[in-house]
Amino acid sequence: MKKNILSLAFAVVFGATAIAGPIDGDKKAVNTEKSTVTWKAYKVTGSHTGTISLKSGALEFDGEKLTGGEFVVDMTTINTTDLEGDYKAKLDGHLHSDDFFSTASNPTSNLVFTKVKSSGKNSYKVTGNLTIKGITKPVTFDVSIYGSKATATMKVDRAQYNVKYGSGSFFDNLGDKTIYDEFDLVVDLEF
Repeated sequence: MKKNILSLAFAVVFGATAIAGPIDGDKKAVNTEKSTVTWKAYKVTGSHTGTISLKSGALEFDGEKLTGGEFVVDMTTINTTDLEGDYKAKLDGHLHSDDFFSTASNPTSNLVFTKVKSSGKNSYKVTGNLTIKGITKPVTFDVSIYGSKATATMKVDRAQYNVKYGSGSFFDNLGDKTIYDEFDLVVDLEF
């Protein structure tokens, strides 16, 4: 009798566990037409700004709580916004070249969230794997969610992704031609 009751108890406990299972959550696709990614890169003598387009993306939620995300960036859309004419065309072309992002052989980059931790109301500390030029490195950044919009700001160290041109990490005596390794990304998402 005791054996039957014990077996029944185990069946109830493990059966309930199997039914509860993990929560899949709600995956919300990002509207790539309304979302923006702005970059800003720095050099000894100033800075440049521009945009790059998302190819696809989604945020994952458990109720109202952010739990994950995955994004693909179209590297072929790198665009400088602070220059015009020949200067703009020259810098855009250089950013697409093998000196920088090699967009012909690496047309996309991606970001996959690996850890999401709440850091306040509507705010999260996110760790993810960022892949640029086929090289994947962890990044940590802050995300804020308000309704159907999200914002994130992150610093990326280009030297970690073999983007060497003008980098003081790879070349000596660059003087005022030095381009700093870290650049900023400001992401505004609509979903």
